Amino acid sequence: MASQTTLELPFQPDLHLTEVMHQRVQSLQQRGGKRQNGERLLRPHEAVYHLDFSQHALHFTHWGVWLAHPGHLTVIATSQLWTPDLTHLMNRQLLDPAGVFWQAEGDDDDTPVHHYEADAQEFGERIAELEKVRKTMYFLLAFEEDVGPDVFECSISFQVD
Repeated sequence: MASQTTLELPFQPDLHLTEVMHQRVQSLQQRGGKRQNGERLLRPHEAVYHLDFSQHALHFTHWGVWLAHPGHLTVIATSQLWTPDLTHLMNRQLLDPAGVFWQAEGDDDDTPVHHYEADAQEFGERIAELEKVRKTMYFLLAFEEDVGPDVFECSISFQVD
């Protein structure tokens, strides 16, 4: 029987793509322009992250999310091979469901981060399906309340065949 190992992939910030997408929003605002029909603009509290898959044939096992204090983190995946430098992000490229994680006011330090179990499971499984045809996958991370890029950790773990 073949042994199985676990692979944990941390979400990596893509500062350049985040900046390019924020510049698109600023450019539209300055010119008084409108977004393209169906275009998804990056909001001020969102940032682009990516996962790089060095191995394939992965099976989702669990999320690893840590928030330093109360707040929400929403992880939204893109379903297509999105190239933000060449094309605009369209709403139809976003996967459902998103991963929603939060720490509640009054939670102890050792209280696990809350999430919608079924959605997080389905989301992880969809990522595992898409990694079979990708080396990199892009995500929008939305930070709410007191959560931001400097006070969270997010990873996803897979079983490797």
